[in-house]
Amino acid sequence: SKLDRFVAESPPKPASPAPQPLDELRAKMARLLGQEVAPQPAPARVDLLDFAEEDTPFGPLYVRRRRTEVSARIGRAELRPALDAASEMLALLALDPRLASCDPRCALYLDTETTGLVGGAGTVAFLVGLSFVEEGELVTEQFLLRRLGEEAPIVARLSERIEQASMLVSFNGKAFDLPLLRTRAVMSRMPALPERPHLDLVHVARRLHKRRLGSCSLTSLERAILGFFRQGDIPSSEIAPRYAHFLRTGDAEGLRPVVEHNDWDLASMVALVGLYGEPLESLQVADWVAVAQTLRRAGSLERAQEVAEAAILAGGGGEAHRVRGEIAKARGDKALALADFARA
Repeated sequence: SKLDRFVAESPPKPASPAPQPLDELRAKMARLLGQEVAPQPAPARVDLLDFAEEDTPFGPLYVRRRRTEVSARIGRAELRPALDAASEMLALLALDPRLASCDPRCALYLDTETTGLVGGAGTVAFLVGLSFVEEGELVTEQFLLRRLGEEAPIVARLSERIEQASMLVSFNGKAFDLPLLRTRAVMSRMPALPERPHLDLVHVARRLHKRRLGSCSLTSLERAILGFFRQGDIPSSEIAPRYAHFLRTGDAEGLRPVVEHNDWDLASMVALVGLYGEPLESLQVADWVAVAQTLRRAGSLERAQEVAEAAILAGGGGEAHRVRGEIAKARGDKALALADFARA
């Protein structure tokens, strides 16, 4: 792979760690300005957050790794159904045919915590969380950027995980997480991240729940769809300031809620994939109507009509009749379409 060739061609790691680029820059600026160099905090004790240091060809990698039984629950939803989710249904709901051939057991779930939400070269992903299935268990890996400028090991490990995956799963990752990580790979002078089909759950959620719920944030979906209420979760507005405090002081304890927040995000995405893979068994009737509409958009008219009829039988009312009428019209069944529009 490109990464293997990059590693093979890279110079051997020096026996002693090289000076940090930011430290060198601070020292040069201080000398030019005739100022004293501000003392830097002692290296952070990230082991206090269960992060272990791993040596890599690109420098130290700080990893927190844990395993979870797939029988675990997020609210009322079990994690296990994500392993057997119908990839064809996920592809239809995502309006992305490429996902139909992807094995959900080989999916890689991705979430980042960053220094800002604006994007661009100045935004850094200081915590990268990944989840994947290994030996029948859900493995969660989180990579912490202990110091700015040490992103190469994170990019390298992320690239390896993507290479092994059949698909990516994220929540708003198409617009934010993945473009940011690609930018950080360039800034770290690393090979481009591998390409994989990408299931972005925020788009599926908006198609299925926006009319009923309004807000389709991940925490809103957890409460309304999964029946899960986070206790003691950190507000998003506090995440970047906590990391800034960590960089200034080396106080790792302030990052504990951020690490837990990232962990919850990943687990909730796994639970949602299980629900969306079999939507009629897990979602409310009002959402079935939206499922039928989405299947019609995807061109799966027969399946869309089956879902619309199930919604009608379950008490979906006039909205379910209207949607079935639209599907019947698309199929050329004018009689059924007129009857359903009249009932609607």
